[in-house]
Amino acid sequence: MSFGGPQWPQEPQQQGQQGQQGYGQPQGYGYPQQPGPPYGQQQPPQHGYGYPPPQDPFAGGQGGQGGHGDGTPDWGALAAASEAGGRRKRRLLIAGGVVATLAVGALVATAVVATNKKNDEAKNGGPTPTGTVTATVSPTPAPTFSSVAPPPPPDPKDYITDPKKDTAPLTAEGLYPGTKLTMFGRPYKKGATSATKNCASVTAGGLGSVLQKNGCERVLRATYVKDGVAITVGVAVFPSEKAALAAKKQATGGIAPLAGKGVGTFCHATVCLRRANSVGRYAYFTQAGFANGKKVTTKDKPVFQASDDLGTFVFNQIYARGKSQAKAAAAASAPPR
Repeated sequence: MSFGGPQWPQEPQQQGQQGQQGYGQPQGYGYPQQPGPPYGQQQPPQHGYGYPPPQDPFAGGQGGQGGHGDGTPDWGALAAASEAGGRRKRRLLIAGGVVATLAVGALVATAVVATNKKNDEAKNGGPTPTGTVTATVSPTPAPTFSSVAPPPPPDPKDYITDPKKDTAPLTAEGLYPGTKLTMFGRPYKKGATSATKNCASVTAGGLGSVLQKNGCERVLRATYVKDGVAITVGVAVFPSEKAALAAKKQATGGIAPLAGKGVGTFCHATVCLRRANSVGRYAYFTQAGFANGKKVTTKDKPVFQASDDLGTFVFNQIYARGKSQAKAAAAASAPPR
């Protein structure tokens, strides 16, 4: 099929007539080119955008105007024009096919290259990294623990209750260290200290007999002063917690005041504040009053406060003794590293 009009069967040329050999090569899409006028003749006017008016191939005309002069169309020229249009169409189709084939070939080549790249990456374990390679660190394995539970840490109270465990040195200077103590921001200056195994000799009233009856082993004393208030504290050591607790409950009288090192006699022939308590195998007693011998009443808050402070201090010292011994025992029983 062509765009140059219908293809007509070529009519054999009549004898006696040479005729024209058509219009030459077709122009455009199969439209025959209108030949120009012979030399010296006037150019006919053009119609429309410079194109000549269409010629009817079947109309009769003058020689050289598209016919044989007898009104018969030039079938050979029409067929040649149609064939030329078909050849042009085929050339365009072939060229378009070549371009399409090249485009498809390029796409296929690109796909093959991409596929080969992916296959190479798969063989090599993945794409080649382009950024900075950071070494990965294996996670630290979780620690393993023994199914056997470790023994509980020693209880400090065991070491201030059982005399077989409570073997650390015990002295007045060790129990009352330094030259002063501070409790809750309140400073107390330390006076004289003493230690004795004759427990009854450092007591007043009926406390001596109570200590002896419950097996008192020794008494350690110290005196502190603050703002005209003097306090003596005495710690009595017993063979068991039960004995210390009994001495606290049976206490009567009090620990004897200890004078010396700048502290005069106090709590003689006057009213003073006496208290008793215990922890483990230790019982502790306080006697507090005015250094000038003034009678203590329930309104004298500084005396009660001083008694509380010294009682708390002694309790802490005894408990710290048990804690240090428990820590030493735990360290000694720990397996070597």
